[in-house]
Amino acid sequence: MCGIVAYTGGRSALAVLLEGLRLLERPDYDSAGVALLVDGGLAAAKKAGTFGDVREELRVRPLPAATTGIGHIRRATLGPPTDVNAHPHMDDSGRVAVVQNGDIAGHEQLRAELAARGHVLVSETDTEAAAHLLAEHYSSSGDPAEAMRQVCRQLTGNFALVAVHADEPEVITGGCRGLPLTVGIGDGETFLASHAAAFAPHTGEAVDVGDGRVVTVRPDGAWITDLNGVPVDPLPYDVRTAAAREPDVHVEPAEDEAVGGTR
Repeated sequence: MCGIVAYTGGRSALAVLLEGLRLLERPDYDSAGVALLVDGGLAAAKKAGTFGDVREELRVRPLPAATTGIGHIRRATLGPPTDVNAHPHMDDSGRVAVVQNGDIAGHEQLRAELAARGHVLVSETDTEAAAHLLAEHYSSSGDPAEAMRQVCRQLTGNFALVAVHADEPEVITGGCRGLPLTVGIGDGETFLASHAAAFAPHTGEAVDVGDGRVVTVRPDGAWITDLNGVPVDPLPYDVRTAAAREPDVHVEPAEDEAVGGTR
């Protein structure tokens, strides 16, 4: 079980991500991390240990300011809880960062195939393989949403993926195969998370991505398609009502602001 939160908008992405991860934290989680889009590149920090350990790492080694990023908190299932195995994971070039909830089937074979094509994988996780695949498909398509669709068609298992690419500022993509992602729509900002509780302090409008679908998130909204690229338009709902149906996830207002409205 993992928690995912992503943000693009006008405020500090790191502050939003850390708040969302805090809301998703569980006692058995053993690692966390973030990746931010910064000046045409990616800046990341991840750490095995408690959420407090990650916050301390960011205090000692602060990341540059950014307004788009992804975050992850988890209990390790593939390999031990180490800094290397913690999410986000990147491709060889450090241009793609990915977080995942779930399990990718046949990842050992996939890792072997990637290694045979010259990729260098440093962790013991299935998620790292997805990062390398996304980089390959983006290289051929030049479209982050199409790259995510190709990866989701190629992979099997139950998973939700969320990714950023250094060449695509203010763009986050996500894909669902058996596990959920939810979009939060704000005023000039958009959230994407595994649980609506992660962004409930900031917006009351949410949209479920849906199984077998891919979402592209920008500050001005979200666009959802099926795995063949056909647009879909799911109905929005009240995120706070959804959060109330998740009794194991604590939800509270943002520490520095009143609960925001919707658009």
